[in-house]
Amino acid sequence: MKRSYVTGGEGAKLLVTTCACGGRGSASSQSAAPAQSAAASAAPTQTEPEKLDLTLAFTGDINLDDDWYVMQYLKNSAGGKLSACIDPVLLEKMNQADLCCINNEFAISDRGEKLAGKAYTFRAKPQNISYLKEMGADLVTLANNHIYDYGKDAFNDTLDNLSKAGIDYVGAGHNKAEAIKPLVYDLNGLKVAYVNATRAELTLYTPDAGEDSPGVLSCYDPAQFKEVIAQAKQQADLVVCCVHWGIEYSYELEQVQKDTARAYIDAGADVIVGTHSHCLQGIEYYKGAPIFYNLGNFWFNEKDLLTCLLELHVTGTKEDWKLDATIVPAHQAGCVTKYLTDGSSVYNLLESISVNAGIKPDGTVYEKK
Repeated sequence: MKRSYVTGGEGAKLLVTTCACGGRGSASSQSAAPAQSAAASAAPTQTEPEKLDLTLAFTGDINLDDDWYVMQYLKNSAGGKLSACIDPVLLEKMNQADLCCINNEFAISDRGEKLAGKAYTFRAKPQNISYLKEMGADLVTLANNHIYDYGKDAFNDTLDNLSKAGIDYVGAGHNKAEAIKPLVYDLNGLKVAYVNATRAELTLYTPDAGEDSPGVLSCYDPAQFKEVIAQAKQQADLVVCCVHWGIEYSYELEQVQKDTARAYIDAGADVIVGTHSHCLQGIEYYKGAPIFYNLGNFWFNEKDLLTCLLELHVTGTKEDWKLDATIVPAHQAGCVTKYLTDGSSVYNLLESISVNAGIKPDGTVYEKK
């Protein structure tokens, strides 16, 4: 499958072509086609629209802080093997997806000091990026309440270290222009944009990016984020809107989540994926667009929680595409996230807290009419 990355800048484009031999293959080149006769070359050709069969994967919260529960377990109990902490079935699905998006809830740096007065602060050593690569992360969302935990230098290091590792990021930047810029990918001719913003702090520790200062894109006032979404829609066929919001460890939705989710769809979002609550929250359909209010913890701490990997499947053609969603059921407990062969516990929980969505026995999500 051809996979192209289109930067959010005006006209700038970087195309990366990967082979269609299953998974994310190595870069390939095209050889010249044999010469054709003049008659053959003059004959008109009709090509059918390219069929789409894409999978976009999403996880909830991930934490690679070296002193935190999951990394301590990885080092001291799992022999450094990520597959002993995250089920190989889940890792395989994440790596096989056309794009895998992970919520990165920590700075990546050897520098900085904990922000004074903040109860929980997270920072990972730069070499821990190898675990993001092993998870299959193509991009990470950074508009959250822990990315600036160790200050400006560690924040800038995080952006630079991700770039060096070949992992894209969205929702944060060295300045406002970068923080608000959508990530736009060309997947078999379908342009898919990712945008990301946060409204997760009661006490504001994480700065908004300024014209010449680093930070994140926030949406406490949703006006700017709606503009970002609208601009992304002008560049892309499908807009994925990732929002960091909600009450921690609560299945109950805040009214502001419902109100702004609908406003973001009206602005041009085709699907909304939420993080931050550390537990699953429900699903709603609005004007046919799905809202996954919160994916909860994926591999974040020691708590016993039901969770999932979200897969969005895009089929059809560029001109007439269809989006379907599947919940891949999982269970985080004791610093291990396992795939559930019987997903009924996850499906039943999600359906019980959803607004107007149901889940079939195979994990397929549907709108209840």
